Amino acid sequence: MDKYMIDGGRRLYGTVKIQSAKNSVLPLFAASILTDKPVTIRETPAITDALCMAQILRELGAEVRFHGNDVTIDSSNACSHEISSALTKELRSSVFMLGSLLTRFRRALIAYPGGCDIGLRPIDLHLNALKHLGVDITERDGYILCKCDRLRGAEILLDFPSVGATENIMLAAVMAEGRTVLQGAAKEPEIVDLQNFLNAMGAKIAGAGSDVIEIEGVKKLNGVSYKPVKDRIEAGTFLLACAACGGEMEVVGVKADNIGLLLHKLRENGCKIHIKNDKIRITSNGRLKCNRRIETMPFPGFPTDLQAQTTALNASCEGGALIVENLFETRFKYVPELQKMGADIEVKGRNAFVRGVPKLHGASLVAGDLRGGAALVIAALGAEGVSEVLDLSHIDRGYSDLQGKLKNLGAEIKRVRV
Repeated sequence: MDKYMIDGGRRLYGTVKIQSAKNSVLPLFAASILTDKPVTIRETPAITDALCMAQILRELGAEVRFHGNDVTIDSSNACSHEISSALTKELRSSVFMLGSLLTRFRRALIAYPGGCDIGLRPIDLHLNALKHLGVDITERDGYILCKCDRLRGAEILLDFPSVGATENIMLAAVMAEGRTVLQGAAKEPEIVDLQNFLNAMGAKIAGAGSDVIEIEGVKKLNGVSYKPVKDRIEAGTFLLACAACGGEMEVVGVKADNIGLLLHKLRENGCKIHIKNDKIRITSNGRLKCNRRIETMPFPGFPTDLQAQTTALNASCEGGALIVENLFETRFKYVPELQKMGADIEVKGRNAFVRGVPKLHGASLVAGDLRGGAALVIAALGAEGVSEVLDLSHIDRGYSDLQGKLKNLGAEIKRVRV
């Protein structure tokens, strides 16, 4: 097990290039099994979730080859519709394989997916939508067995704009007979990216980015070489780190519209934001002001994946903030770790009341999930004294060479073996 050692209080200066989006790359991996032609996903980040998805594809019989940052997937010899419980429990995104496997094999056997412990995250929306497409589903002993003779287009209405359910429906309907109309779809940029990827393979999908997606089933998909959208959550994490530490930073690669509400909140804190094309420059000087209220919502609302990092920033700002988490019921599990550093935060249900303190202090911290771990790193970077952040396995799921990028910006951080 590794840990970060962080000597806080250094201002951050420089430029950071943002990796491809974790939340886009994983469904693209799942989509690769829809064709028997090679698929290349360029600039894939070196994160453990991508490696886990690659191993799932290998167990299905696909050949997965890494060439630097590019990954080529050849599913021509894929023959299995079963995913081992060991892998599904490591990676929630394995649930995307349901739609892909049903399209390819008309069968799918998968254990209930795992990932970060941030709430129940039921997959009822996924399963109910698949039933509309003609899938029979049996749930037993922690496994889900899905099967069908054929997939048929349908009218589907989601009660909640679930990103995962939207993507699973797209993957299941892309080669279904006839037309599928999905209403109440999620609007995230990663949904648009999946549409663009599938269309580049020969799919007929329109409407991603709105709440209605129309899918005309095709008989065959081709191979493709594709570069995913950049990671808006990684970009937000670095912007929040600069805000917490002070300094001036430019993040490169992300469209400002994809993190528009975060940029608004950073201006509210007192940061200066300058945008030019895909470059976002932030300047942070002096003690910032707390955000009065941040409420997580589906896109284009404030992202739940940046809630913890934003709370870490507010912990040492002037004033008070109310953080409302609407999407995951246990996503404040990182708060006791911030309290070790002197943070004044009170959690009641889905609300966190933050009273800013002049400065956090170093402490021994444990990362309990991916984004909570990133929040602890931000807090440690801005704190007085030395902190250690233990259990980096969570952080490694979504950030590639986080410590290297931060060191290049002037942070005093090193990764050591425990």
